[in-house]
Amino acid sequence: MAGKNYFISGITDMLVLYFLNQKDCYVYEITKAVSELSEGRLKINQNTIYTATYKLENEGMISEYSKLVGRKRMRVYYRLEAPGKEYLVELLTSYRLTSIGIDKILGKEIQKDAPEPESASSAEESVFDSVACLVPNHA
Repeated sequence: MAGKNYFISGITDMLVLYFLNQKDCYVYEITKAVSELSEGRLKINQNTIYTATYKLENEGMISEYSKLVGRKRMRVYYRLEAPGKEYLVELLTSYRLTSIGIDKILGKEIQKDAPEPESASSAEESVFDSVACLVPNHA
C-alpha cells in the first residue's frame, strides 16, 4: 500500500483541464508540470494522463491536433473546448468545497497550531470568485 495515492485518479481530469485552460499541451508537458508545480508532491504517470485525455476527448471536453516537431516527428497536442471549460469550473468548485469540508473535519487534528480557517460562507464565496476568474484565461 505504501506509495499508492488513491486521490490521483479523482483529480486527474481536473488537472488536465486546468493545464489545458492555460494553453494547449501534450501529455508529457502536463505530466512534467504536475510534478514541478507540486514540488514533487504529486506524481502522475503519462499512462494516467493518456487515459484521462482519451476519456475527456470522447466526452467532447477536449480535442486533439498533431504538430510537426523537428523534421519528422509529430506531437499530439490537446485543446480545451467550451464544454471542458464548464466541466473545469464544476470540478474546481467541487474540489474546493470538498477540501473545505474535509479541513473542517480533520483540520483540528492535522493542524492543531494553525490559525482558524475562514468561515464557510466567506470560504465558499472565495471559491466561486476564484473559479469564475479561472476559465476566461484560455486564449
